[in-house]
Amino acid sequence: MTTIYKTEEGEQAVRERYLRFLERWPVSNQQLRVPTREGETFVIANGPEDAPPLLLLHGAAANSAMWMGDIAAWAAHFRVYAIDLIGEPGLSAPSRPSLSSEAHALWLDDVMQALSLTRTSIVGISLGGWLALDYATRRPERVESLVVLCPGGVGRQKIGIVVKTVFLRMCGAWGTRKLRESILGRAPAEVSPALRAFLDFVALIHEHFRPRMVKLPVFSDAMLKRLTMPVLAIMGGKDVLLDSAGTKRRLEANVPHAEIRYLAEAGHLIPGQREAILEFLRTAQVSV
Repeated sequence: MTTIYKTEEGEQAVRERYLRFLERWPVSNQQLRVPTREGETFVIANGPEDAPPLLLLHGAAANSAMWMGDIAAWAAHFRVYAIDLIGEPGLSAPSRPSLSSEAHALWLDDVMQALSLTRTSIVGISLGGWLALDYATRRPERVESLVVLCPGGVGRQKIGIVVKTVFLRMCGAWGTRKLRESILGRAPAEVSPALRAFLDFVALIHEHFRPRMVKLPVFSDAMLKRLTMPVLAIMGGKDVLLDSAGTKRRLEANVPHAEIRYLAEAGHLIPGQREAILEFLRTAQVSV
């Protein structure tokens, strides 16, 4: 049995489905496997090689397939590197070093070195948002601009969802679907074939993957004050995982120059932000 999957058969099923998504990647790309101290890391490189660099860090229990709807717009202006996080259901190593250490920042140092990057913009969501903040607070001189969506580590991590998760996971496929809906929201009534395929992939991951069951370390006020680069933070008021009001309040207090978008009716998944993120990144690039 593998460490982050329930069975070897489940791991194979998720990998095979992911590879089929990669075959349908919407833009020309290079698929790289770069060495790091935590093991091999899978990176999808998109866009002109001489364009400004942009790293994408996906959320927990996910992989770079989540960026397929955004990549074409962003790769028209940036050299975009979609990184499969270590310890998650992508094609990177299953390593899960402590989140309370410098290990993930050192891992990203290795990734950037392998990609010949000294400075980059970063977009991160959820766990990827936490990793982006962790790196930007430890290496502010290496981050050109920063976008985080529903980031962990700022507002309080809600514990009620943990109890709900345990209960719903005992209820088979119905419970898994309800858990997914409580976090990601219900699928729209009219679902495109592409969205249906992605939702089925998410369900497959949840069926076979062992998610991290740890609380994300909270950034101190002093650490948040290190975010001197342009920052865009987007969060949903109905997020069941994180206290978005607390996130907003702490960012306003410690990162006063940050652009904060608090969407009162949005949950943990915040769709429709592609153009707003692109506008912010391009404006930040011009102002530097």
